[in-house]
Amino acid sequence: REEIKGASLVANPGCYPTGAVLALWPLLKEGLLDTEKYPLIIDSKSGVSGTGRHLSYGTSFVEVTEGFKAYKVGSHRHTPEIAQELSRASGREVDVTFTPHLLPVSRGILTTAYAGLKKPLPTAEVRDIYAAHYGKEPFVRVMPEGEFPNINQVRLSNYCDMGVWADESSGRVIVISAIDNLVKGASGQAVQNLNVMAGLDETTSLLTPPASI
Repeated sequence: REEIKGASLVANPGCYPTGAVLALWPLLKEGLLDTEKYPLIIDSKSGVSGTGRHLSYGTSFVEVTEGFKAYKVGSHRHTPEIAQELSRASGREVDVTFTPHLLPVSRGILTTAYAGLKKPLPTAEVRDIYAAHYGKEPFVRVMPEGEFPNINQVRLSNYCDMGVWADESSGRVIVISAIDNLVKGASGQAVQNLNVMAGLDETTSLLTPPASI
């Protein structure tokens, strides 16, 4: 935020990186993940509006409805951005495996991130780490233990909701995040950055969503 305050130009994060980076940042920042033994795997599903406003055969209603598929496997343009920011969190270079999927809905991204802890921790303790890290963030909501987000609960909002689960026997951890790709993943996040740049309250115009879109 301090860097953004003095900036005249800010690069807004992409929608997939927003959901993925917010999901894994706290554990990487705290140095709790073993990225050598457990590679970072990120599985994201996006509504069709994530491809933009252009018309195409593959994103037409009759092609998308009743279907569900992966696309740009191993070659999505947001993969380097995700790896770049997660490496920043870790303090060293980390590799990620990112696979996007197309949901037959208009908007929203649900991201499921898989990782491994250096030492096993109970879910409650992992959740506490997230609650402490994001406790003062106005647009990140960590769900109660045992609960996980749905894209319909963040629709038309600038929120990122997330839930966590940890396997105390194996040390594996799963983090699930949900955002609206057109708001938190695009225009809303841009307004949030603009508010910081302009010295306004960060939540200005972002707490009450429009009645319908």
